[in-house]
Amino acid sequence: MADVPGGVGLIDRHDLVATLDLAARQRVTIISAPAGSGKTSVLRAWAAQSGQQRRIAFVSVRGGQNDAQLFWLDLIGAIRGALDEGAEPPAASPDFDGTAMVDRVLSELAATDDPVTLIIDDLHWLSSPDTLEQLGSLLTHLPRRAHAILATRRDLPLGLHRLRLTGELVEIRGPRLRFTEAETRALLVASGLDLPDHLTATLHERTEGWAAGLRLAALSLAGHPDPERFVAEFSGSERTVAEYLMAEMLERQPKDVQRMLLRTSVLDRVNGDLADLLTDSTGSERILLELEDANAFVMSLDPQRSWFRYHHLFGGLLRLELRRSQPEEVPDLHRLAAHWLAERARITDAVRHLQAAGDWSEAAQLLTDHALSLTLDGQADTIQALLRSFPTRTNESELALAQAIADLDRLRLEEASAHLEIARNYAKTMPPERCGRLTVAIASLELLLARLRGHFDGVFEQLEALPTPATGWTNADIALGSDLRAIALLNRGVTEAWLLRLSDSERHLEEGAALARAIERPYLEVACLAHLGFAATIHSFSLARQRCEEAIAVAARHGWDDQLVIAPALATLAGAKIWMGEFDDGEHWLDRATQAGRSGVEPGIRLVVHLVTGVMHAARGHLDRALAEFEAATQVNARMVGEHALSARVASWTIATQARLGRSDRALAGLAALTDRQRARGEIRNALATLRLAEHDPAGARSALAPVLDGTAPVNPHLTLIEAHLLDALAHRELGGERAAGASVERALELAEPDALVLPFAMTGAWELLETLPLGGSAHQALITRILEAVHGAAVSVDTVQAQAAPLSPSELRVLRYLPTNLTRQEIADELSVSLNTVSTHMRKIYTKLGVTDRSAAVQRGRALRLLSAGRV
Repeated sequence: MADVPGGVGLIDRHDLVATLDLAARQRVTIISAPAGSGKTSVLRAWAAQSGQQRRIAFVSVRGGQNDAQLFWLDLIGAIRGALDEGAEPPAASPDFDGTAMVDRVLSELAATDDPVTLIIDDLHWLSSPDTLEQLGSLLTHLPRRAHAILATRRDLPLGLHRLRLTGELVEIRGPRLRFTEAETRALLVASGLDLPDHLTATLHERTEGWAAGLRLAALSLAGHPDPERFVAEFSGSERTVAEYLMAEMLERQPKDVQRMLLRTSVLDRVNGDLADLLTDSTGSERILLELEDANAFVMSLDPQRSWFRYHHLFGGLLRLELRRSQPEEVPDLHRLAAHWLAERARITDAVRHLQAAGDWSEAAQLLTDHALSLTLDGQADTIQALLRSFPTRTNESELALAQAIADLDRLRLEEASAHLEIARNYAKTMPPERCGRLTVAIASLELLLARLRGHFDGVFEQLEALPTPATGWTNADIALGSDLRAIALLNRGVTEAWLLRLSDSERHLEEGAALARAIERPYLEVACLAHLGFAATIHSFSLARQRCEEAIAVAARHGWDDQLVIAPALATLAGAKIWMGEFDDGEHWLDRATQAGRSGVEPGIRLVVHLVTGVMHAARGHLDRALAEFEAATQVNARMVGEHALSARVASWTIATQARLGRSDRALAGLAALTDRQRARGEIRNALATLRLAEHDPAGARSALAPVLDGTAPVNPHLTLIEAHLLDALAHRELGGERAAGASVERALELAEPDALVLPFAMTGAWELLETLPLGGSAHQALITRILEAVHGAAVSVDTVQAQAAPLSPSELRVLRYLPTNLTRQEIADELSVSLNTVSTHMRKIYTKLGVTDRSAAVQRGRALRLLSAGRV
């Protein structure tokens, strides 16, 4: 529990009290936390809880206590009071013997059969080394039914390492005492404050759950006319907080420690070297370590304890006191920090310190020189934040390159082009060394601009014009040249992917990823990997899925699995799953791709997302939704300078969907708007065939498909051929040629089999042929099962089974659906990734539940119960 200002009472901190209950089973518990963490409140709450079975001896060490005798007399007095309320406290003696006092305490504890807990609060005030040694001896030899709880602001030399090794020491540290957001809300309510949840969350974040900070905030908020403004501005500079921290923390420190704290408060994080620089002294790391050990609102940020930060409120107080006492020092401290950080490639922090110092021109130059590098590390958003911090009077030329990066990140392409022109002119005025670096950066951004515009010819022109390594290049120039080469490979590979030159795309993206990995540019590596999945569709959708999953895994290791850079892999993975009939899973990945691209995704990926979403809706029979997505893809394509290789697919599926919706006029208009070259493509021939079928002209459909089927029409990979054979089958059926229809379906199944493709059957409606045509001799029965399951839904209802037979489990249903195929038991086991024994066991149970004795009868019974689709043996 925690004290609440204004006499409200106590906040129930039952989790902490429960922790102390568990700790009491061991010999010693140490609570070590900063001032104001609520240590005393929790101890008193634990001691006072109803049903407490232990005798409690509670003693608080007096401030600045050096007299060992007073400490021991207080402790013995507390023990006697706990065991016998009428007992007299011991008297002081001139011949005090600390060791004898330890024996005396142990004797009094051993004399009772009741469990006893010694609570020693504010132990940090005990400064006598001898007394601390004697106390350590006492704690090590406590009787079995005795327990001790020590509360202190810092760790003390008590020699309890043996208890730690034997598991008899429980240590509760500052983070465990921090208020949770729920406890913060309860404290405010108990103080008569009813704040909205977002203000409570902000206050909790600013105080970092520090009990005293929350209490002081509650005091100040009582009756405040503008609680929202108070919470937004609440910091260590708030009067009540500042007074507390000054009295309890800063003023208690030696002068050299105060000086270090004040001068390093300009930093978000500090280490010993940087602190030495800002204080013009040595030994800062030792001071920082000692402050952390003393729970003095200093926290290490790494396992090696080399970097530290100050508690938010304490840091606010330090900065306030620095501005009050040494205002003239603040700009120079920021400059020193900026130069130190820049030398160590901490560019973002260096720019911020230069901005804080008011050195705007130097800050702009530093940002410009490293803007490309920051972008390649995935920090485009950081560049935008830094740009917002510059005053409007800053020279536009100095920041033009960074502004162009921000524009490209937000897909403001015209603005980006204008800023790149300014940057080109600015670079010409720079010394040769800096001009070379800026030229490389500008060339990289112009490549990206051409790609984002869909200006594919422009990308290749830019690639031809890229700067080449020159003699006398420095190491920095060579590194920048490697960055440029990796960027060039990425843009070349992506552009080739959008032109469906997938073999070339795959080669260049793999090369780019390898180079990015070698030069330690993980963001650039992920960007290459994210597009490799699409390039891999030239081989198979299974490989594309694998590539996408690998890219997403790499991105996740860096925390980028929901960022824009991985959107291509998310969209491609969604498409692969949907093509293979996994519609629900595909929709999940589509949602993730949309979320990753929420800040704006390049046109090529946006087109893919619309296409994939459209085919998913079409496969589910939601043709109006599908058409809306295809038309959105058409609009994206129209804004691209060049012709995307998927343009034919966009046009084909738009026209076909209009035809299926009975909108023949619009479909005809769409066909008429195409060029002769476009109408000759296989995808558009398929769309025309779909329109003819919608017009009940199967002969016209077959005529439209002839150039596709005989190989004279240019087509994208075999996906277009699968669709053509299925449309041909539908035309044959309408003409009464069932045998020819069956042959066309069989050819489509043969093409779809390697990747188990389902989507063409679902989109064209040709799945119905699988239930009506005599395909009993098909070599693709497992794929047929998969297609029909995807179309009808992944789970088949077992209501009829329950009515007429014992219900089959999901695993048994999966095996049943393979029984109509020609697969052996071992092959079924391989398909399901289970053992042969498991398949045999399931088959025996299927026979028993369906009341049959062999596989053929099980198939017939399954069809009768509608567990298997009709028309299959």
